[in-house]
Amino acid sequence: MNARNEFERWLHNCTGEILDELKAMEHDDAKIEACFGHQQTFGTAGIRSIMAPGIACLNDYTVRQTARGLAAYMKTSGGVMTCAIGYDCRNNSTKFARICAAALAESGVHVYLYDRLCPTPMLSFAVRYLHCGAGIVISASHNTKEYNGLKCYGPDGGQMTEIPAGKVSAAIETIDLFEPEHLTFEDAMAKGLVEYISDSVWQAYYTRISQEAIAPETVKQAQLRLVYSPLCGAGSEPVREILSRLGAEVHVPASQVNASGEFETCPNPNPENEAAFAESYKLAGEVKPDLVMATDPDSDRIAVSVPVAGGFRKLSGNEVGCLLLQYILENMKKTGKLPADPVAVKSIVSTPLADRIAAAYGCKMRTVLTGFKYIGGVVLELEQAGCPENFVLGFEESCGYLKGDYARDKDAVVTAMLIAEMTACYKLQGRTLAEAMDALYAQYGFYTTGLRSVVFASDAQKQAFMQLMDELRANPPKDVAGFAVTAVADFRAGVKTDLATGEKSPTNLPSENMVLLQLAENGRVILRPSGTEPKCKFYYTACANTLAGAEARITMLDEAMCKYM
Repeated sequence: MNARNEFERWLHNCTGEILDELKAMEHDDAKIEACFGHQQTFGTAGIRSIMAPGIACLNDYTVRQTARGLAAYMKTSGGVMTCAIGYDCRNNSTKFARICAAALAESGVHVYLYDRLCPTPMLSFAVRYLHCGAGIVISASHNTKEYNGLKCYGPDGGQMTEIPAGKVSAAIETIDLFEPEHLTFEDAMAKGLVEYISDSVWQAYYTRISQEAIAPETVKQAQLRLVYSPLCGAGSEPVREILSRLGAEVHVPASQVNASGEFETCPNPNPENEAAFAESYKLAGEVKPDLVMATDPDSDRIAVSVPVAGGFRKLSGNEVGCLLLQYILENMKKTGKLPADPVAVKSIVSTPLADRIAAAYGCKMRTVLTGFKYIGGVVLELEQAGCPENFVLGFEESCGYLKGDYARDKDAVVTAMLIAEMTACYKLQGRTLAEAMDALYAQYGFYTTGLRSVVFASDAQKQAFMQLMDELRANPPKDVAGFAVTAVADFRAGVKTDLATGEKSPTNLPSENMVLLQLAENGRVILRPSGTEPKCKFYYTACANTLAGAEARITMLDEAMCKYM
């Protein structure tokens, strides 16, 4: 795509604020190339990019075109012509949600729109509760303030999978980007084509997730005190509501309790990062809590830190997943509520420690590709088989968790509830979450994980990485950091090869551009390009006789792979 030609097309078709922005960048060749040099792709994660004029960015025109494409798909899919829409705290999220609502309404789709910020999992719940044919979330999850996104959901409440996403993408291509608006949001509301989602849906959501509690009474018994930050996002109302119902004493950093797309005190609003906890740690120093938690802007991810002598110990997403799995299985077994055939689900890049915990309770562990839509897919399978109650927990290492079949996406609200009562239970036993985690390591093995993300600065860098992936498939290294490579799994081809015997076996997972290097029982390395951002990820897993030894091995693996690159 010729960026300058596309820029000129926009210059001649746009009006208002976007036209002013276009004129301001007219002599900035680099910015024109970035905004107009390629067209963003609609995939299973929808679209996500910086907010700016241009075919490569999120703006009124590209949002309206995407919504119209979804409407066109819905007309031909034979499903229900209704759609639920939710949005988070980001700049323009409310406006983009209203643009989508009007575009759908003018195409004959009845729209249910949240009247205020809502977490992504609440949208998933609403799609199912209101029996909609589709759903939309306006959010860029944990990205920085420049970004926003539009993610589509199917009638089961799960993110669209490859086939429907491909059909929506094809429909978008048929839509004239500059086709004028035929129905305003205000007119759509006045005609009853768009209606706000009532408070009864919020209450139904709270009631339903409360059913997933294990021992909620322990929170009051333990007089649990915690610091919670929504990081200026959509979790502020629902997370505080569910924690208050438990009877927890909740303290929130004043600078992060209210919604803000600027993220002034948390410029990188990703709770996986230690820096996102800075304001919470200041407050924790004053109120001396049992626990510190934070959710990302759309409140589908949650991270945890535990006060320890001399500071705080931040638990990884894998550690929280293992703690939750142990807690749920142990207590369901004690109370006789564990299903006869329990099923847990984790992403392939998540820790093998969870497999050991599941096995100890006779729980089947299903491993799926990265992306919570695959975990939601397993829940759907169980539902269709008539046994959704067999699902006990789904999690991925990037701080996403779900208990219950009421939604098909990770949910930080129900997870906050479970973490609070789990912490309270251990407090009544005289233990902290950190100590409970150490006990799991001592019982099942010292597994630890690491992650390195490499951002592509150019298309040439991206191409070089893809060539590296192909080289690993064809000629894998004999060892990584001195640990022998015993098997290679090529998930694009769907084949795992034992390097000692040459025996090949299927991965039994959908095709994805990902390579796994198995290092016997010492660990593994997984290479995977991101599906939503211009970067690649290196996932490391190591096992040793001590936690320090396992962490040292992660460092060795990372240094070896960086040198290999």
